[in-house]
Amino acid sequence: MDEDLKTKTAKTAKLYFDGYPNERPFDLWRSFDKNLAKDLSLFITGQIYARERIPHPTRQLVSVGALTVLERTDELKLHIYGALNVGCNPRDVAEVIFQCGIYGGMPVVNRALKILREVLQERSQWPLEAMED
Repeated sequence: MDEDLKTKTAKTAKLYFDGYPNERPFDLWRSFDKNLAKDLSLFITGQIYARERIPHPTRQLVSVGALTVLERTDELKLHIYGALNVGCNPRDVAEVIFQCGIYGGMPVVNRALKILREVLQERSQWPLEAMED
């Protein structure tokens, strides 16, 4: 196996998902098929998430938006952690979620904001002061 890819995968996984308190997809995959889990992780985390074409915060905000509209709540929580871990401001994460209301409707926004609040509470970053423009 390419040690550079293995190192890059481990580094990116730590950057994004360090401190995530729930089961990670890799752990679930590994419980069924260790080799496939490794291959998926090397590709997804080591080759896609680790790409530097766009900055990590941008990549995570895109992930939050897509997962919000698709209503993939488990993965959304994981990527909200990732977004905060790479330096995204919680207000920017909320703004991305609000933007998704145009395409996904307000019920998906409400669910995503509840997940964001839950993550911020777990990280002792809640409550946020109300923002006014």
